[in-house]
Amino acid sequence: MADVDRSDPDLKFLVVDRNAFSDPATQAEWSQKRLVWVPHETAGFVAASMKRAQGEEVEVELVETSKKVLVSRDDMQKMNPPKYDKQEDMADLTCLNEASVLHNIKERYYSGLIYTYSGLFCVVVNPYKRLPIYTEKIIEIYKGKKRHEVPPHVFAITDIAYRSMLQDREDQSILCTGESGAGKTENTKKVIQYLAYVAASKPKSSSHLPATNEGGLSFGELEQQLLKANPILEAFGNAKTVKNDNSSRFGKFVRINFDASGYIAGANIETYLLEKARIIRQAPDERTFHIFYQLLLGSTQEFKSNILLEDAKNYTFMTQGGLRVPGIDDIEEFTATQNAMKVMGISDDDMTSIWRVISASLLFGNMEFKQERNTDQATLPDNTVAQKVAHLLGIQVTDLTKAFLKPRIKVGRDYVTKAQTKEQVEFAIEAIGKATYERLFKWIVTRINRSLDRTKRQGASFIGILDIAGFEIFELNSFEQLCINYTNEKLQQLFNHTMFILEQEEYQREGIEWKFIDFGLDLQPTIDLIEKPMGIMALVDEECWFPKATDKSFVEKLVTSHAVHPKFVKSDFKSTADFSILHYAGQVNYSAAQWLMKNMDPLNENIVQYLQASQDPFVCHIWKDAEIVGMAQQAMTDTQFGRVTRKGMFRTVSQLYKEQLSKLMVTLRNTNPNFVRCIIPNHEKKAGKINAPLVLDQLRCNGVLEGIRICRQGFPNRIPFQEFRQRYELLTPNVIPKGFMDGKKACEKMIEALELDPGLFRIGQSKIFFRAGVLAHLEEERDLRITDLVVKFQAYCRGLLARRNYQKRVQQLNAIRILQRNCAAYLKLRNWQWWRLYTKVKPLLQVTKNDEKVMQKENELKEITEKLHHHEAEVQNLDKQYQQALEEKNILAEQLQAETELCAEAEEMRARLAARKQEMEEIIHDMEARIEEEEEKVLKSGEERKKLQQHIQDLEEQLEEEEAARQKLQIEKVQAEAKMKQFEEQLVASDDFKEKFGKDKKNLEEKLSDVSATLAEEEEKAKHLLKLKAKHESTIGELEDKLRKDNQQKQEVERAKRKCETELGDMKEQVLERKQQVEEIQLQLGKREEEVAQALMKVDEEAAAKANAQKALRELESQLGEVVEDLDAEKEARNKAEKQKRDLNEELEALKNELLDSLDVTAAQQELRTAREKELANIKKSLEDETSNHEQMTTDMRHKHSHEISQINNQLDQLKKTKTQAEKGKSQLEAELADLANELKATSGNKQEAERKRKQLENHAGELNAKLTESESRCTEAQERLGKILNEMESMGSQLQEAETRASQASKSTDGLEAQLSEVAANLEEETRQKLAVNSKLRALENEKEHLLEQVEEEEGKAKTLEKNLTTASQQLADARRKAEEESEQVAKLEEYKKKQMKDFEEMQHRMEEVQSSNEKLDKSKKKMSAELDDANIELDSHRSKVLELEKKQRNFDKILAEEKMNGERISTERDNAERDAREKETKLLNLNRGLEELQAQLDESERSRRQLQAELDDLVNTQGTADKNVHELEKAKRQLEQELVEQKTQLEELEDELQQTEDQKMRLEVNMQALKTQFERDLAAKEEAGEEKRRGMAKQIRDLEAELDEERKQKQAAVNAKKKLETDYKDLESTMDMNNKLKEDALKQLKKLQQAMKEIQRDAEEAHASKNEVLQQSKDLEKKIKALESDLVQMQEDLSAAERARRTAESERDELAEELSSSGSKGALAIDEKRRLDARIAALEGELEEEQTQSEMLMERARKAQISIEQLTTELAGERGNAQKMENSKMMLERQNKELKVKLEEVENSNRAKAKAAIAALESKVSNLEEQLSAEAQERMLAAKGNRKLEKKIKELLMQLEDERRHADQYKEQNEKTNGRMKAMRRQLDEAEEEISREKAHRRKAQRELDDFVESNESMNREINNLKNKLRRGMSGLPSSRLLKGRGSVVPGDDSIADTESVDGGGEESEK
Repeated sequence: MADVDRSDPDLKFLVVDRNAFSDPATQAEWSQKRLVWVPHETAGFVAASMKRAQGEEVEVELVETSKKVLVSRDDMQKMNPPKYDKQEDMADLTCLNEASVLHNIKERYYSGLIYTYSGLFCVVVNPYKRLPIYTEKIIEIYKGKKRHEVPPHVFAITDIAYRSMLQDREDQSILCTGESGAGKTENTKKVIQYLAYVAASKPKSSSHLPATNEGGLSFGELEQQLLKANPILEAFGNAKTVKNDNSSRFGKFVRINFDASGYIAGANIETYLLEKARIIRQAPDERTFHIFYQLLLGSTQEFKSNILLEDAKNYTFMTQGGLRVPGIDDIEEFTATQNAMKVMGISDDDMTSIWRVISASLLFGNMEFKQERNTDQATLPDNTVAQKVAHLLGIQVTDLTKAFLKPRIKVGRDYVTKAQTKEQVEFAIEAIGKATYERLFKWIVTRINRSLDRTKRQGASFIGILDIAGFEIFELNSFEQLCINYTNEKLQQLFNHTMFILEQEEYQREGIEWKFIDFGLDLQPTIDLIEKPMGIMALVDEECWFPKATDKSFVEKLVTSHAVHPKFVKSDFKSTADFSILHYAGQVNYSAAQWLMKNMDPLNENIVQYLQASQDPFVCHIWKDAEIVGMAQQAMTDTQFGRVTRKGMFRTVSQLYKEQLSKLMVTLRNTNPNFVRCIIPNHEKKAGKINAPLVLDQLRCNGVLEGIRICRQGFPNRIPFQEFRQRYELLTPNVIPKGFMDGKKACEKMIEALELDPGLFRIGQSKIFFRAGVLAHLEEERDLRITDLVVKFQAYCRGLLARRNYQKRVQQLNAIRILQRNCAAYLKLRNWQWWRLYTKVKPLLQVTKNDEKVMQKENELKEITEKLHHHEAEVQNLDKQYQQALEEKNILAEQLQAETELCAEAEEMRARLAARKQEMEEIIHDMEARIEEEEEKVLKSGEERKKLQQHIQDLEEQLEEEEAARQKLQIEKVQAEAKMKQFEEQLVASDDFKEKFGKDKKNLEEKLSDVSATLAEEEEKAKHLLKLKAKHESTIGELEDKLRKDNQQKQEVERAKRKCETELGDMKEQVLERKQQVEEIQLQLGKREEEVAQALMKVDEEAAAKANAQKALRELESQLGEVVEDLDAEKEARNKAEKQKRDLNEELEALKNELLDSLDVTAAQQELRTAREKELANIKKSLEDETSNHEQMTTDMRHKHSHEISQINNQLDQLKKTKTQAEKGKSQLEAELADLANELKATSGNKQEAERKRKQLENHAGELNAKLTESESRCTEAQERLGKILNEMESMGSQLQEAETRASQASKSTDGLEAQLSEVAANLEEETRQKLAVNSKLRALENEKEHLLEQVEEEEGKAKTLEKNLTTASQQLADARRKAEEESEQVAKLEEYKKKQMKDFEEMQHRMEEVQSSNEKLDKSKKKMSAELDDANIELDSHRSKVLELEKKQRNFDKILAEEKMNGERISTERDNAERDAREKETKLLNLNRGLEELQAQLDESERSRRQLQAELDDLVNTQGTADKNVHELEKAKRQLEQELVEQKTQLEELEDELQQTEDQKMRLEVNMQALKTQFERDLAAKEEAGEEKRRGMAKQIRDLEAELDEERKQKQAAVNAKKKLETDYKDLESTMDMNNKLKEDALKQLKKLQQAMKEIQRDAEEAHASKNEVLQQSKDLEKKIKALESDLVQMQEDLSAAERARRTAESERDELAEELSSSGSKGALAIDEKRRLDARIAALEGELEEEQTQSEMLMERARKAQISIEQLTTELAGERGNAQKMENSKMMLERQNKELKVKLEEVENSNRAKAKAAIAALESKVSNLEEQLSAEAQERMLAAKGNRKLEKKIKELLMQLEDERRHADQYKEQNEKTNGRMKAMRRQLDEAEEEISREKAHRRKAQRELDDFVESNESMNREINNLKNKLRRGMSGLPSSRLLKGRGSVVPGDDSIADTESVDGGGEESEK
């Protein structure tokens, strides 16, 4: 900041004094205490000093409270050294962490510094008070400055954006983000204020005086409107919140367009996410938008009553009433808003309409609805408010109430009125109120944009200012917060990308190895989660399509879709949030309440229709583009599955916002972004207070800490080599050798000595880069080293002071002893008498004084001699200085002359450039007109493109509907699958029942009944599924039909595309034709330019020859004059020098004599010396005066001499001109003689004719011939005189040549004189050196002087003779001119005599002869004009040839330049090749290093494996004692291992050899590289020097060529002027000499002209007679034709009447026949045949009748045509008669005119003189016109070339557009294919569902079969059980008798029943077992 005065009081709140932080005491304290930052609850972070470490924790002592605390190492953060306090750019902090950033911002804020840089960011902290840092003076300070030259400010960011836009022609953007109340809007205003001041265009006229804004800055009309847009937007879009009294409740992007010169050309504003909900309700201590309060308080009572306004307390929508804001006067704000609207051009009618709409939107909330008791229908008991609303909006009250209470809804194809509940009506009222205000706000924004874009100037580039809400994290966040956070994610991604691209570009520029990291990709997962298909916004939109969807279903779908996503977090059971997202600023909890409603933004269709048809045009206009689902999308909502009703706008809020954001991001990506981050310091709105956690949270949300995180990834601290060496050389003593060393090498040596880790630093080309924290470590070490050095220095200083004190004491002691000794001696001698005598006698002795006097005199003499030598040396120096001053003066004079010439050339160039500029401006205007036409065409094509896009959008919408239907099918399929799962579960249950069946029979029977019931239900469900399948098939059919339609539409689109392609082909062909035409024109132009160049070459050659001759003459003359002047000057100087020398010698001798005579008189000598010095000074002064006078005289003499020479040259030029004129006059006289001879022949012919006609005039004709011969003799006499004049001219030329020869002799003599002068100068120098031989040389010089004077006198005599010759020549010239004038007078007399003769001749001649003579005269004038035209064309051709020659020269010069450029490019390519070779060699070296490292790694691995094997071997040896059995095997293994070990060793040795070889190669390569590098640098330097020398030489050549060109131009201009002068003189002579001859010729020509006119008149009369006769004949013929046609017409009418009669009779016969046919129906077949015959006859008659009718119509048409032709012929006849009459009248008039012409002939002769002059002037004008045409052709060629270029550009753009359209078409094809694929997949899924259904049926049948088997088995079991029971019963019945038998012990033979029972029992037991 060298340019900024830090002591300026205006910069108090911008600049901080850096000297206060470099205090060594604070630095020492910081390093001693080992300060760090530790976290704190309220202060964020506090300073603490480290005491001791305890494992992972550290004991620290807080600085403020001295309290000791244990803190984890991870929680501690490093502190920057004190020199980094209040750093302007936080990226320069050596310790980049949250604590350091917070501390820096806090310290700056407490000092009143609200702006701080953080890399690319400019961080702004709201000061909550007005600071004087936005004044005009501050703007002037920041205007045009670089960022590092001025302190941080938003003006600096804006100026950087503005300057880079102008220089790089790149669009810029400034992104202001932050929380509400952080100051975004204020900073946006300041940015616009700065741009309006810096880029303000000049006021157009006095009527549009520049206005002034609040800061006193003056602006133009457009800038004033731009500034006044803010108050309007703030009034309608800002409101009071808890955090901020003027909070913007919308985002905006202000786009300011600038033209090519940097002036503001227009602006455009886009808005985002207006908070509509604020209209209907506000939180406590908050207000709705400002405009409501301004209108209620600022408007008059009368106006309030007009727009039905009430008190603020009466409105339900204003929940907090008329809440006032301290510091805001709503009345003043209202007047300011109205004024701003007027400045913006909003009319009073529009303003009243705006206030009416605002009043209506307030009144909507006052409509009170009630619920009916029995029904849900809402009612409106009192409709007074509704009447007011209807009146304000221009609609009917009944329609309004009906639309809210009973809206009509379309069901199918019919409309049905639906009853609305009270809640539904209130919701609709609120929605319509919000929508009305939103549409009003959009209208205001568009109206502002229209006002700001009124200028006709085209914007070359723009600066966009984005003012949008920053990241928001509340306890619960809704849909609005998601949109804002999504925007900030995108903006942060843009920042990360921009920031690190710049960072990595610097790394590449500095040659640092760095892997490219795109930190923008870190945020991509979160962005994808929100915006991608099946993302959060897509799912919200999808749920809005479903009628039964709720917020809960949306959350469930979201959780199922994204449960695995890394950035998505499910909510806990305890939390109130539905889900969370991990943003870059932290985790944000979202509540999905009312998301679907907010996204759909539903509106009542009926009320919107009424508003669109409103009687108020303003309301109608703001609602005209409202697109409602019920109106525009009816066809798409009716499907086979019923009507999907969707209310609200067709496109959802999220879709609209995504589109807006994508457009904004495209705009921002195409710009160079600049970032401003606004921070709110506290919520209490207090100045000077910072809430640390709040600021930290904002830094995190604003991306400042994210930017710092990215910085820490790289090398944030960088320092130039010089500064690093200067600051840290203390740490590395004796490392850098003495003498010069390159900064980079020095730093490398220092780094090596410091032993830093290579990962902590990188060395670039001009800087050294460090990781975060490294510089702080170096600072600590430096402080320690400085303290050591200071301690040592202090110790040395103290020792030195002590030693000095000791020496001083010792010296004092010695002095005291000497004093004591002397005092003791004096006390002894004091009373001795001889001592007293000695002391009294010694002063009286004179001898001692003589010696002193002699010494004194000798000293004085020495001083005088030294002074004399000194003065002599001074005189010599002064002489040398005088000579140098003279030389410098001459040089300066030459430079001054060169500068004046350059100035004149520059002035000429400026004039040419101004003319060129004017031409270019005209061309630009033409091109702008063409561009406007092309833009209109482009707009038309754009409209067509929009139509196509609309069509494509419709197709996309249809596809979306199909997609929705597919999703429904998918849902139904899922439901079916769920039912199938239920069936499977039931089957499992039935299996369980089957297993339990054996245990419990009753349960089994009950289960069986249940299963049968469920089976019946399943059958019903199966039938239902079959029905669903049939429905699916029908829907598939419908979808296929729609697909076919889509394919047809696609084919139509392809056809349109083919049409476009054919049109494009035609356009290309037209362009090619145009190109061919342009090429032909360019060829023609080239030919013309070549011709002009040839002509110019000739002119230049002639001019160059002439200029060389003149230059040589002038140079000789100037040399002569200079020699004479130098001679005079030298003589005078020599005389003066000799005089001075004599005087000085005399004075010297006098002085010597005086010195020898008396050495005693020193005072007199001193006075004499001072007098001599004064005299010397006077002499010097007189010398200087004489030299100045001499110089003045010489300059005057030179001027006179040059003036005389120029006069002589002018006289010579005039003589040459007169000579050329005389030659031209001679040639003209010869031509006139030839003309006179021709005229004589003509007169002789006329004479013969006259003799034939009238013999009476023969005698008179003879006399005329005699007179003619006399005139011829006089002409010959005039020619002889001319010859004499020419002879005299030749003699004059010979005299001139003699004068030139004399001049050359004089020049030779001057050369000799110059040689003699040089010898004289040498002699003079020898005289000054040799003082002894001065007198003799002086005499010799006097002799030479006399001789030279004689020569000079001779030269002067010669010059006088030359002047006399010149005067005589000029006198002769004057005599020649006088003679020429006398000759012209004689010629005039002759011409007068001729006139008299001609008059007599004309009186004698007949009228016919007069006419013939006039004709001849006209022919001659025609020939002369043609000859003059030919001359003009020849001159034009010559000019063209000259122009072509000049262009050739220019081309040659361009070729030379191109060759030099080629050489430069060749050198640059060679340099690039050398660099490439160096790079390749470096890459080879790196590869070798890598190979070496790999070999080393292999070696390490082999060593490791060897060690492992050795360890295994040792283990095996150890285990040898335990494994006696395996000794043999172990020995084998050992041998193998030893072999492997040997092999490994050999491999190791080989590897070591290879390593050694690679190292040797590396060394060799390094040496070669170093040698190559030095060689390359040497070659490069040599080439650069050679190139530089060539460049200088070329530049010199260019300058010389330009100088030559300018000289040639000047000479050409002088030649042109001379030519013009000659032409004027020649024309004067011609006019005097030829006028009389011309009069004669004119008279003859007039006669011939009249004769020719008479002949033409007679011919015209004859032709008129002939044409009259022809017309009469034609009229007779036509009359005959008319009569014949009339007879034909009568005949046709008769035929027509006969045909009509026949038709009538035929019709009557037909009727009769028809009656007969009807009456005779019983006659049978005969009657039928008769009927047929009669029908045929009737048909034939009808055909004949039709033919007759057609013929009659044709005849009628013919008659009509004949009638028309008759009328035409009659009119023509009348016209011809009139023409004949006119011809006769004209004949009479011509005869009269003929008579008048004869009278006017004499007047014509007098006027011919003036005509001749006019003809000459016309020819000159023609020549000038032709030259102008030539220049115009050149301009047209330029314009054509530019037009061609623009056409080519436009063709390229059209081709690009076509390619884009093709790409779009391909995309649409891909989408179509995707939809086809989806359809196939759906069909496949349906088939799979059907297969699953069939499988389920098979399972069901199987289960049925198994059930039947179970039933049968059950029945068989029952049967067996019954049998067994029976058997048991039987057994039980026979049991007692058997027991009796057993008891008795008797056996009854033949009783087998017992055996049977036993066997049965046994079987039963077995069965029981």
